[in-house]
Amino acid sequence: MGLEWTEHLSVGNAIIDSDHKQLITMVNGAEYMIKKRDGFALPQAFDQIEHWLLIHFANEEKIAQAARIPFTKNNLEHEVLLKTFRLMRDVIVGKNGVWDEEAAEHYSEFLSDWLTGHVIKEDMLMKPVLQTYPYDFKPE
Repeated sequence: MGLEWTEHLSVGNAIIDSDHKQLITMVNGAEYMIKKRDGFALPQAFDQIEHWLLIHFANEEKIAQAARIPFTKNNLEHEVLLKTFRLMRDVIVGKNGVWDEEAAEHYSEFLSDWLTGHVIKEDMLMKPVLQTYPYDFKPE
């Protein structure tokens, strides 16, 4: 079925929430391609996810700095997430669509867990501060 955006994933900022919604859509698309063993389209999907992650991480950092939220730990987490994502991407892309059902399920679950884990464990730490600002707060 894939990931679904719900309000419990909201961190209290429209930009960050919008980024997360976009990432959920992209991860769902990649999961579909993994399950269909689409080795042709999957690398492009992963490139889009990585590109959007870089934009999203920059958005989070700008908002955190403007809201005076300590961000060093989150920056380190972003580096780990990117490294983990790239390793997983390289493994899957290297298989060129040749993997069994168990592997397809594993890779799909990994992507979902990877994204929701980051939102729930790391980004939610910003929520108490972000909720003191208007929902549409964005840095000048």
